[in-house]
Amino acid sequence: MTVADMLFELSEGQKRQYIDAETVFMALSQAKKAAAEVRGSMFWRDLKGIRTLIRSAAAGGQKSLGAHSEATQKLFDSFMLRKISVEARVKALKAQLATQQRLNRAHRVGRVPNIVVDVINALKKAGVDAHFLVVGTHALYAFEAAAGVRIAEQAMATRDVDMLFDTRKRLAFFTAMQKLDSSLIGLLRKVDASFEVVEDQHYTARNNDGFEVDVIRRPATEIDPHPLRMSDAEDDFWAAQVSMGEKLVSARRFEQVVVATSGAMALMRTVHPLDFARIKMTLSQEADREPNKRGKDALQAEIVQALVANYLPHLQ
Repeated sequence: MTVADMLFELSEGQKRQYIDAETVFMALSQAKKAAAEVRGSMFWRDLKGIRTLIRSAAAGGQKSLGAHSEATQKLFDSFMLRKISVEARVKALKAQLATQQRLNRAHRVGRVPNIVVDVINALKKAGVDAHFLVVGTHALYAFEAAAGVRIAEQAMATRDVDMLFDTRKRLAFFTAMQKLDSSLIGLLRKVDASFEVVEDQHYTARNNDGFEVDVIRRPATEIDPHPLRMSDAEDDFWAAQVSMGEKLVSARRFEQVVVATSGAMALMRTVHPLDFARIKMTLSQEADREPNKRGKDALQAEIVQALVANYLPHLQ
């Protein structure tokens, strides 16, 4: 079987369904961002006999925006109108998304493992998704979704997902986690309570189904802490250094909506397909790479190169 024979186009119906679902997913994402800007409320309050506009934050804090005037009245009216509008839009798009997810399942559009999509969405909900890239075999799901194809199963099968942590932005990540009062393993347990960090492999968490999440990083530089635990929690991940970590961190970024077998969707952040292919080919030529992995590395590199050439030429 040639590399070209390992790429199978989706049906026209599947392609149309994916495009429709992707459109709704991205529209909801934008609507949620708009809704976040008008979280909380505005109201009028008498302060020392003066009618004053108060801005109440979702977290509970309050701030005076000034005494009643034409300007503050306009500010209040604009805020309330926008809040009502964006909340209605979010509600409508959520209903549309539920429909699209059912259609995804009916048309068999998705095949990303449900657990992977759930983990990505959990990181998104926590506001820390931008600190991780999906690398390794699971990145192929983003590339095939962009191309409207399926990659042969023998190049895809794996029971673990590699999450690359960008240590360059670690302070922002740790600040966010402290505000959440959570650990990384704690976020995974919201997806599946059975996740546990493996005792003799602290960069890996495994659930009761045997699926693993690996947290990796670039080799430590002078400014990087080492070793690196992902929170103060004693049972949390310790990110593992990998030889290609620096090349992965420095690679161009690629984002694509992916679909789980359940029909659920997530925005997968990974590396550019051609950078992925280059790094995989380099890995396949490393003398200390496990022999059974070298062949798969080379195969994946060749598949992605062919996928870009035949279906995503604008990326070249």
